Parts: sequence; structure tokens; C-alpha cells
Amino acid sequence: MKTWHVNDVMTPDVVSAGPDTPYRDVVDLLIGRRINAVPIIDQDRRVIGMVSESDLLRKIEFAGEDEPRWFERRRRDQHHKAVARTAGELMTSPAITLTSGAGVRTAARLLDESGVKQLPIVDASGRLAGIVTRSDLLKEHLRTDDAVHADVRAAVHEVVITENFSAVRTAVERGVVTLAGQVDRWSTKVLLARLVALVPGVVEVVDEVHFDFDDQKLVEPVPSIFVA
Repeated sequence: MKTWHVNDVMTPDVVSAGPDTPYRDVVDLLIGRRINAVPIIDQDRRVIGMVSESDLLRKIEFAGEDEPRWFERRRRDQHHKAVARTAGELMTSPAITLTSGAGVRTAARLLDESGVKQLPIVDASGRLAGIVTRSDLLKEHLRTDDAVHADVRAAVHEVVITENFSAVRTAVERGVVTLAGQVDRWSTKVLLARLVALVPGVVEVVDEVHFDFDDQKLVEPVPSIFVA
């Protein structure tokens, strides 16, 4: 079973800008390319920051206003962007990035926790390699049921290879996987459902598998499976 990483779903042809790019050019870039943020890179293509639409809007928000008082730190930081002339003055730094080998679930978690809408993807040297958005992470759910089913069967085989593989039946309809049949142990049933849930494109697992022997008291609790 192949685990999906951000390089499987990212956009490799990334629109970027340098720190000396003028404010108006950044506006033209975002509107012209219909994007809501742009990575700022240095001469070696290393990501040094991000400029988003909200950064650009500070110039409108604070137009004609005096600089906030010294104790209004957050407002002062925002006002600073209102008088910015270049991408380097506008950008939020350091940028939140991910390496290309990170898993899509790691990316989804980071997007949710940070509140950003896109993440620059970098190589081992920190150079810009692509960008991934929230909608990119949904691409795994564009897989056909046949493709998902093939990976589900591989996952089932991996779990019950020492048992009767033919005793477990599988079906996939619009990403919903139904597992049925019989396995030897309770722990096998639990592990099976959890591994199948990690198959890219699986929306839900309907577990109708029965087991012969309840080994809950004989084994350590089955841990949650985490795939980076």
C-alpha cells in the first residue's frame, strides 16, 4: 500500500517573488494568477517568508491612520505592513514550510493548526520545490473506487497474511469501504480496520468483520496507527 506524501499532490510550478519585489507587483501577481499568497525566496530559492492577501490589505485598512501607540504591539506590527513598499517588508517570516517527504496527514494537521491556506514545500536544502493548498490535500478523494479497492486488498493481505485471506471480503463504493468476513482474533479485526482507514481515498470504513477469539485481555492495547 502506497502512502501519499505532499509531493504527490503539490503544485511544482510555484509562483514566487523576491524580497525586493514592489508592493504593486505583488498585488498584480496575486490577482493575475488568482492565488491568495506567494512565497518569498532569496537568490538560492530558499523560502524566507510569505506574503498573503491579508498582508496586502493592511495598506487599505490603515490608510490615513497615525501609527498606533507603543503598547499596541499587534496593531503596530500590522501598521508596519501598511507602509511597506516591498515584499520583504510585507512578508510574514519565518514561513511555515514542509519538506517534500512529509505525509498528507501531517500537512493537513499543520494547515489546520496554523490557520494558513497553503504551505510552501521545500527540499532537503530548504529550496522551494512546490506548494500545497487545502484543496490539493483533497486530491486523494478523486481516486477511482477500483484504485482504492486495490490498495484496500493489499492492506487486508498485509494484516491477515498469516490467517485465511479469503475469509475477508471487501467492497468500495464512492470511497466507503465495507469489510466483512471472519478473522482469528479481535486484535486482527481492529488493526485491519485501522490500516484500511489509512488508504488514500477512503472516506469511511464499515467494519462487519467477525472474530473467533477475543484476545483483548491477552495483548497490549492496539495503538493508533500514525503515518507521517
